[in-house]
Amino acid sequence: MKLAAVKGFRDIQAGEVLARRAVLEASCEVLENYGFEELELPLLEKVELFKRTVGDTSDIVEKEMYTFEDRDGSTLALRPEGTASLVRAYLAAGMARSQPEGRFYYQGAMFRRERPQKGRFRQFSQIGAEMLGRSDPAADAEAVTLVADICEAVGLREYRVELNSLGDDACRPAYRKALEAWGQERIDSLCEDCRSRLQRNPLRLLDCKVEACREAMQGAPMMVDSLCDDCESHHGRVNELLTESGVEVTANPRMVRGLDYYCRTAFEVTAAGLGSQDAVGGGGRYDGLAALLGGPDIAGVGFAFGLERMVLAAAGQEPSAPPVDIVVAPLEERALGVVLGLARRLRRAGKRVEVESPSRSLKAQMKRADRSGAACVLLVGEAELEAGKATLRDMVNKADHAQLIELDGDAEQLIKCIGEAVKGGA
Repeated sequence: MKLAAVKGFRDIQAGEVLARRAVLEASCEVLENYGFEELELPLLEKVELFKRTVGDTSDIVEKEMYTFEDRDGSTLALRPEGTASLVRAYLAAGMARSQPEGRFYYQGAMFRRERPQKGRFRQFSQIGAEMLGRSDPAADAEAVTLVADICEAVGLREYRVELNSLGDDACRPAYRKALEAWGQERIDSLCEDCRSRLQRNPLRLLDCKVEACREAMQGAPMMVDSLCDDCESHHGRVNELLTESGVEVTANPRMVRGLDYYCRTAFEVTAAGLGSQDAVGGGGRYDGLAALLGGPDIAGVGFAFGLERMVLAAAGQEPSAPPVDIVVAPLEERALGVVLGLARRLRRAGKRVEVESPSRSLKAQMKRADRSGAACVLLVGEAELEAGKATLRDMVNKADHAQLIELDGDAEQLIKCIGEAVKGGA
C-alpha cells in the first residue's frame, strides 16, 4: 500500500527549507533589533484557551481546530495561533510582575483544518511578535513599523499594510447593533455562515468572502465612523506617528480580524504573488486578553506572519545550498577511518566537507565531486596511507598537483595548504 501525506500536511523539500530559513533569519534579526526576545511555546494547549480568547464564533473554534480527548478526560488542541499561547505563557511565568512591559516573539507550526490552497496548509508555520504592557498609540505605531521593516528585510514584493480601528467596549456595542440591523434587512442575500454570525458576531459579515455577502454589505456602516472620542483620538495618533516615521499605510475601513480579542488598531499585510487570497500576515491590539485569561488587565499589541506565504511573496530566486568546499575520497576500505578523521578536523575548522564511499570507482567519485561544486578532492589510497599524505585534485582548474597534503597536519595548516595548492593551479 502506498502511503501519502495527510491532506493539507506536506513534506518540505531542501530548496524551500533554505528559503524558509532565509526568511526566518531575516525576520528574527529585525525583531531582535527592536528588542524582542524569543519564547518557545508548546504545540498542545487546553482547548479552553482558544475558546475563551479566540471566540466561539470564530472560524478557528467553529470549524478549524484539531482537538482530541486526553487519557485524563481533558480536551486538548493543536495550537491554531500563537498570541493566546504566548500571553498564557507570559502570565504563567509571572512576567506580568517581573517584566510588565515585555517584548516577545515566537515561531513554529500551527494547525487549522481549512481548505488547502496556495500558500495555505493545515499545518503551517508562523512567526509572530507581541508587545505587552503598552496601551499608548506609539506602541501600535511601532508594531506597524516593525511589520513594515520585516517586509522590507525579507524582500516582499509590492506589499501593502492596511490599517483600521475596531473600536473598544465603549463604542463597539452600538456599532454591532447598527451592523446587525443592516444585515437583518438583507438576510436573504447572506450565506448560511453569515446568518449564524448575524447576532453572535456581526462584524464578521464584513469579512465574508462570498460574493453575494460582499455585495449585500456594500454601503454598510463602518466602525471608523462610530468610534468614541478616545478610540478616534488613538487611531488618529497612530496614523500621525506612522506618517512622521515614514511608514506608508492604506486605510481599509472594511478590514476586521478573524479573532475576537482584537480592539482598536487592526492591520493586515498583503503582497503580490499570492493570487486573490493575498494576505501574508496581520495583527492588532488586544487589551483585554490577559485579563480574560485570569491575569491583570495588561494591554497588548502584536502580529503574526504566515511563513509559507512570506516565502511565496518574497522577491528573488529560491536560494541554493552552499557548495561543498572539499570532498575527501577514500580509494580503498582501509583508508576510510583516516578519511573520516581528516574530514572531521576540516569540518570543525568550518569547512563543508563530503566523504565519498570507497565502494565507488575513482571515476564515479570524481563525477559526484564535480557536481557538488567542491573546490578540490583529497584522494587517500594505499600509496597515500604509506606516505601519510593525501593527493590533492584541483576541481577549479581541473589539474593534479605534485604537492601532497599531510594527513595528520593541523586543520588550519591543512586548509592553508589546500588553498595555496588550488590558487597555484590558476
